[in-house]
Amino acid sequence: MKHFRFSIIFTIICLAISAYWGFTHGPEAGVMMMLKVLAITGILAIMEVSLSFDNAVVNASVLKHWDMFWRKLFLTVGIIVAVFGMRLVFPLLIVGVTADMSMVEVAKLALNDPKTYSEKLMAHHAEIAAFGGIFLLLVFLNFLFDDEKDEHWFHWLESKLADLGNIQAISVFISLIALLVIAGFVPDAQRLVVVMAGIWGIVVYVGVQVIGHLLEGSGSDDDEEDEKSSNGNATVTGTVVKGGIGGFLYLEVLDASFSFDGVIGAFAITNDVVVIMLGLAIGAMFVRSMTIYLVEKGTLDAYVYLEHGAHYAIGALALIMLASGTGVHVPEVVTGLIGVAFIVWAVLSSISYSKKQQKLESTEEGN
Repeated sequence: MKHFRFSIIFTIICLAISAYWGFTHGPEAGVMMMLKVLAITGILAIMEVSLSFDNAVVNASVLKHWDMFWRKLFLTVGIIVAVFGMRLVFPLLIVGVTADMSMVEVAKLALNDPKTYSEKLMAHHAEIAAFGGIFLLLVFLNFLFDDEKDEHWFHWLESKLADLGNIQAISVFISLIALLVIAGFVPDAQRLVVVMAGIWGIVVYVGVQVIGHLLEGSGSDDDEEDEKSSNGNATVTGTVVKGGIGGFLYLEVLDASFSFDGVIGAFAITNDVVVIMLGLAIGAMFVRSMTIYLVEKGTLDAYVYLEHGAHYAIGALALIMLASGTGVHVPEVVTGLIGVAFIVWAVLSSISYSKKQQKLESTEEGN
């Protein structure tokens, strides 16, 4: 429970704010509205967790290589960016830029006329989906074409695809093809902005990789000397710290891509931006706690295919987001269940794999 203690406290605070908001705000304010708002907040929190559990697994696969400093930074600064930046400020910023309004005006519009605010935000769903979908697709493809993976979940498929990892930029190539296909189904008036948004998704993904590589490489010589000091004990070197900056940026953009789907989906449930932020914030906090839990408990090592399942879920979410930009609507419940199904499947496969390995080891010892 220690991993989720702060998330539980945070949830209680958010529910209290939500109850107060429903009891005092709007023409139907009162006890019934308070109960309704509390229910919607809980639904949004559950939706966010179900949509982002695979995000927690991928976060953990990156975070397990970090020291305690970067883990704490991810839980503090990272959660501020995730909750207030992506769940509140970013949607306001989109409406402000496209509607030529100040942030104060957009905030007033969101509070006083949430229907108009949601309509303005949803009008730009196609480009938001293109950016987030292409970024997540690259995350999935680079995992799929990784020729350094030790284990293959679907060996017949992944082993062959991993061989293609030697082809430079194959993930970018496939992502650009996907973007061109999607652009063909978008109305002419939106086609350019959708293509540009998708290209920015590629630029941001590659840019984060470049930053991480440059920062890691710049301190490699000094870091090797540091690691040889202190009687051979590993120290917190420049590579860990600088590499952590690249990894931190990567996780923040990854979380942002996941949050797009959650924010857009939330408006199908309610137009109240305050309730949306509170519900998604609870979910985001639990995702952070699950990430740390998976790291400290060594869950990824115990369940060898869990990371695979999470990436397949990300691939499915990427395709759903890209399809949604063309007007195809997949209910959020279905999206969440697909992610959960991949995770459960991966866990069961991991358990089966572990049993086979134990049986094989017992047979070898008996011989």
